Amino acid sequence: MKLSRKVPLNALRVFEAVARHRGFSRAAEELGMTQTAVSYQIKLLEEHVGEQLFLRQPRQIVNTETADRMLPHLDKAFELIDEAMLAAAQASSETLEIHSSPTFASHWLARNLGGFQLAHPAIAVRLLRVSKITEFGRVPADVAIRWGIGPWPDLDCHLLGRFTYAPMLSPDLAASIGGVKQPSDLLKLPLIGAEQEAWRHWFTAMGEAIPDLTQHKRDNYIEQDLCGNAALAGHGVAMLNHIYYPDELASGRLIAPFQTPTGDDIGVWLVHPHNRRNTPKIKAFREWITGAVAADRRRIEPKPSQT
Repeated sequence: MKLSRKVPLNALRVFEAVARHRGFSRAAEELGMTQTAVSYQIKLLEEHVGEQLFLRQPRQIVNTETADRMLPHLDKAFELIDEAMLAAAQASSETLEIHSSPTFASHWLARNLGGFQLAHPAIAVRLLRVSKITEFGRVPADVAIRWGIGPWPDLDCHLLGRFTYAPMLSPDLAASIGGVKQPSDLLKLPLIGAEQEAWRHWFTAMGEAIPDLTQHKRDNYIEQDLCGNAALAGHGVAMLNHIYYPDELASGRLIAPFQTPTGDDIGVWLVHPHNRRNTPKIKAFREWITGAVAADRRRIEPKPSQT
């Protein structure tokens, strides 16, 4: 049985006011009730407790010993209830500050964050693109999206995914060499970000010898969103994650000639301090983003071919 059905909570509030004011009339005025209603609530509580709570004297109300024993504990209980309500109100109105690696911020969070805001309209969101590791305690970040092998023992770490990737390029660039039919065809074109380990990992996963990539120094970007923009502009071939470019692939602005899913040990993680794991706004965001990313991966990432 719920507490509200076992204990007359409204009568307890009335009792606290009567005991504090030592009178029914002032308690009734404070609570916006009639004296008759106050008397009725006190009668209900006395029946529930099985003891008289007040001695009615001609000009005053005197607490009984039972009332004096109850009052300090009841005061503490109401203080805890008030604190709980205040904490709930503050949590619902606070701003959630998210620090994110640039590509995840621009190519996933910015496109999907509206889903979180619809589910939690009372939580304001501040999203910052950051390239450096967020140092919690020195900056006002609540959570961070970090790219790396992980996990990191000094933080609560939640793996969002180790995303599949593939070489992607504009269809016009592919047509300029008569199409891309095998991995070696890519070497006829500028490779964007060729110093990234993902290129060597991809050639190995495709069963190819790792080529000499030192000559591919054009557009040697590190951040994937820059590589993607260069590929969209037709400047070369970029190694891109499928989850970041579904619209570009669906519209044909980019093509991925080799759909064999490839991945590595690098993951995208949601991290935050250990002592904030149960903060309501962080918990809400953690539950939303893990589910949303998982759903997107199932929808977007290519599946291994069946043989």
